[in-house]
Amino acid sequence: MRTKRIYMGLEPLKGFFLSAACVCLSLLTSLHAGDDKNPPHLSSKTRMELIHVFGSELVYIRTIFPMGTKGLTLKDGVLSPSGVDLEQMIVTWGPSVKPGDQARITGIIFKDNLIRFEINGGPVKKQKWYQHISVGGMGGETPIAPTDSSANPRGSYLDLVFDKYVPEIDGPQLRALLRPVFDFNAKSAEEAYLDTLPPKVKSAIQEHKVLVGMDRQMVIYAKGRAPKKTREKDGDTEFEDWIYGEPPQDVDFVRIVGDEVVRVETMTVAGVKTIRTAREVDIAKPKPDTSPVENHPASVPTLRRPGEQMPDETSPGTKNTTPSVPPPTFHAEIFREIAA
Repeated sequence: MRTKRIYMGLEPLKGFFLSAACVCLSLLTSLHAGDDKNPPHLSSKTRMELIHVFGSELVYIRTIFPMGTKGLTLKDGVLSPSGVDLEQMIVTWGPSVKPGDQARITGIIFKDNLIRFEINGGPVKKQKWYQHISVGGMGGETPIAPTDSSANPRGSYLDLVFDKYVPEIDGPQLRALLRPVFDFNAKSAEEAYLDTLPPKVKSAIQEHKVLVGMDRQMVIYAKGRAPKKTREKDGDTEFEDWIYGEPPQDVDFVRIVGDEVVRVETMTVAGVKTIRTAREVDIAKPKPDTSPVENHPASVPTLRRPGEQMPDETSPGTKNTTPSVPPPTFHAEIFREIAA
């Protein structure tokens, strides 16, 4: 009877414990579902697989890279620096690779929230392990593989940045993220280059036509290298005429000033001449830096330390108290005795 009373006393608590267990189970389920939204961190196995797949791979470039120690950054499909900042870097340091060029991924570095892809050796010149070995003897030490210290690195890099950390990612997903910069599927440099151009320019190149406003590289892709070139001067403006074709075929005269097509003249077989000078495409070009350069006076070479003065020099506003030494004098009689 006593046991029955105790059981009946615990009967109201049965529903409470059951409801509490259901609440805990729902909370655990929601927390687990929330964890599924955040992908896991990149594992060591996946990291080694990505290095094996992408290391030393040849790719076609879809955007211009600047030389120097600063490369490009890609985050959420947005490339930086871009626009005027990128143009200024190109003008200052020059291009490392241009759209359509083929480059090799020579280094993959994993950091906290980014993956760095170095192309063509990266921005810093690296040495092989055997270039640090030297053989010594009586005449000194000689490296077994001397390096050229004057060779400048021409590579660059791309930083693929994530929000907080590098998540678990496979090869196809990584290729898709790198699509704005690297082309892994292009079969030729022309195909990779055409994908970076506006539709109007791309269509004209495929039809082998030259438009006013194109640059030299676009003309070469459209018509090939000119078999004949003439260079002339109109006032203070120097220009080149690239001549394509010979009679009895159509002849095109493409006039280029600087790096831009300013005039296209076509002479057909029937003797009809057409001249186009109005700009047909507008291609953004980097503008040179026109800021004034400060001219500093050249300092005279000297062996004196900074701030050091010669004994005969005095600072402004002070009097030289060093006694002057008279120049040596020669007596005529002494000179005659020595000569005799």
